[in-house]
Amino acid sequence: MKILIINGPNINLTGTRDPAHYGSETLDDINAQIKSFGDESGAATVFFQSNTEGDIIDMIHAARAECDGIIINPAAYTHYSYAIRDAIDAAGLPAVEVHMSNIHAREQFRHESVIAPVCIGQVCGFGKYSYIAALYALIRIITERA
Repeated sequence: MKILIINGPNINLTGTRDPAHYGSETLDDINAQIKSFGDESGAATVFFQSNTEGDIIDMIHAARAECDGIIINPAAYTHYSYAIRDAIDAAGLPAVEVHMSNIHAREQFRHESVIAPVCIGQVCGFGKYSYIAALYALIRIITERA
């Protein structure tokens, strides 16, 4: 089983950007913990981060042939990227939207996700553990569907 983890704009600054919302660990630190959990659970994890919408869409397209599922933190694209939404929908892979902060408890503009309706679920508000929870659930769902 192979799971693609995509992180959108500004997630590369995790650890230094707004630690109150995103924590003090770097993205590399978080990815290492996700990889460890994936390895223990029998899932290979592939990581991708981009600040560019088109690159994220291209990676989603490529995942169709190489991956069993997607975990995506679309960051600010959550609220307006119909292009990423359509790419996830077209990929036909189970996808889970994640956010480290609780987007529903933040500014009003963050409450709406255009990505969530094409995902099997959304996990937010648990910091780095949002990714672990999403990975756990996605592995279980893919296994049960097989």
